[in-house]
Amino acid sequence: MTSIEPGSHGHGDLPPPNASARRLGWPAFAAIGLLACVVAVVGVVVFGNLTKQEEQTAPLAQEHGHASANAVVAPASAPLRAGERFVSLGLPDGGTYQPSAPNGGTDDYRCFILDPKLTQDATLAGVQVVPGNPDLVHHAILYRLEPSQQSAAQTLDANSPGSGWTCFGGTLIPSPAGVGAIDALNDAPWLAAWAPGGKESVYDPGSGVKLKKGTQIVLQMHYNLRQSQGTDNSAVQLRLTDKTQGIADVHTMLLPAPVELPCAAGETGRLCDRSAAVYDVTQRFGEDIRGTIAGLQILCDGNPVRPKAGDTQSCTRKLRENTRIAAAAGHMHLLGKSISIDVNPGTDRARTVLNIDQWDFDNQGARRLPKAVDLKAGDTVRVRCTHNAKLRSLLPALKGTEPRYVVWGEGTTDEMCLGVLVVTHPK
Repeated sequence: MTSIEPGSHGHGDLPPPNASARRLGWPAFAAIGLLACVVAVVGVVVFGNLTKQEEQTAPLAQEHGHASANAVVAPASAPLRAGERFVSLGLPDGGTYQPSAPNGGTDDYRCFILDPKLTQDATLAGVQVVPGNPDLVHHAILYRLEPSQQSAAQTLDANSPGSGWTCFGGTLIPSPAGVGAIDALNDAPWLAAWAPGGKESVYDPGSGVKLKKGTQIVLQMHYNLRQSQGTDNSAVQLRLTDKTQGIADVHTMLLPAPVELPCAAGETGRLCDRSAAVYDVTQRFGEDIRGTIAGLQILCDGNPVRPKAGDTQSCTRKLRENTRIAAAAGHMHLLGKSISIDVNPGTDRARTVLNIDQWDFDNQGARRLPKAVDLKAGDTVRVRCTHNAKLRSLLPALKGTEPRYVVWGEGTTDEMCLGVLVVTHPK
């Protein structure tokens, strides 16, 4: 749901595949812890766009929530259904934050702890992320913070100057015991995400995300400071109900694929060399991003030493359990051209669940499927992305950027290829 961006320590090539896999820890290719996906997904699945007849102005705070006086007011929301309430949460420490990009970059990823003060188990029936400064906010992702993880999150917060902490690539909070890298992709700890074009997310009656008593939320904000500066006062509005029995638990499945986009014909420069480009993203976002780049090759049956370069990249995954797909979304950045998600490709049961042939960065809301698609354990899903390096010289937002070989990266001037599925798992 959402109203929905190993190896050596220098310019040298990565170690051989087996060494890469070991160094990734690979379940610690949880460098795809990812994404955070980044959000990208950023990625961002809108569960139910509103019609004019459904809209009404929603209150920003209810009895169990708290909203800073500086938090923005939520726009029109779908009416509350029986048993539901709104809980609104602003940024901590007064409700505002001044983004600042570290390491000489132009992107700030900041994580904040939000506490809805759940005194009993509840179901999340909808979410609305309200960006306070759209000129700065590239995307936002909400993560579930289990009670067992809260001490680690508080330590990260306390050890970082100012409100929240820097969190490129994910929240930096260890996954609960027993959760591996693939588990985190098949059932991401996302509660929701926002990217341009996102609106309120509302689950169908009888479905939602179950939250244990005491669960908190980590809000990851990605601020793009390339063209604008300022402060942000974003807020989150949760749609909660105390009903947990008979609820179909909704999950978010992430489908990342590599990005290996060479410089366009006629472009030259030091970053057109792949090794230099990988080194550049590690300088801006840390060594973990190197693990993500190599890990994506391993996940997608590629070669981390000699990856196949090209405009189009894909990744196919096998389902571990019966799955019902209700909605789908894609996430790329500014060089994106097209993205698709197919099930059982190459078979007589092949079907396309998402096909965006003209990527629009400013419209990343998810598509609800006209009819849910039921798949069985062992079926496959594939994400495929095409990027266009020539757009770098055409888009005002990328004006003046240096030609580069583009790999997976957290920045707005980097790229991602991410499919997002909203699913349940019928027994």
